[in-house]
Amino acid sequence: MSLRLQEAFGLRHEESIKIQPGWADRGDVLTLKSTWTKGCKERDIPIRNETQRDLLNQAKALASEGSLIPTEMSYKDQLNRFKAQTAFAGIDRVHGFRHAYAQARYAELTGWKAPAAGGLTSKQLSLEEKAIDRQARLTISRELGHEREQITAIYLGQSAVMRSKASPVSTLPTASQKVNCT
Repeated sequence: MSLRLQEAFGLRHEESIKIQPGWADRGDVLTLKSTWTKGCKERDIPIRNETQRDLLNQAKALASEGSLIPTEMSYKDQLNRFKAQTAFAGIDRVHGFRHAYAQARYAELTGWKAPAAGGLTSKQLSLEEKAIDRQARLTISRELGHEREQITAIYLGQSAVMRSKASPVSTLPTASQKVNCT
């Protein structure tokens, strides 16, 4: 279930394990609590289609009123179980599900494939298309829990806007900074 939520909503693995689907379902958005997210920032992800709605309903049925962590397990235990099960299934890069989400969302917002998915490069986009590209990247960045448009280059490929001007500095912690968001 966690992998399917990652692909459908672009969740990080920690978010997909800690999520309480019944609480998170706000009708037209999936709301992530700050205690589930990197950087302790609550965020909303739109529920845009029936596939997402059906999956969320399945997750709610599985988790009942709680999270996807079984009551007899800790988060760490469930994370180890998750890692073992994905390794057994031959899935070693679960972050790829966030890439898939970002690229599908980009195509939905722009009408064309992302550069990383074989779409047009920024040099091939018109000025109007570059404006659409930038807005899509900002939207996707927020949905993925990032504060900088530049981060979307990892998922989507670079745009001319990113090469030509700096984006705001992120307030999210770096990998070396430990954050407690209790």
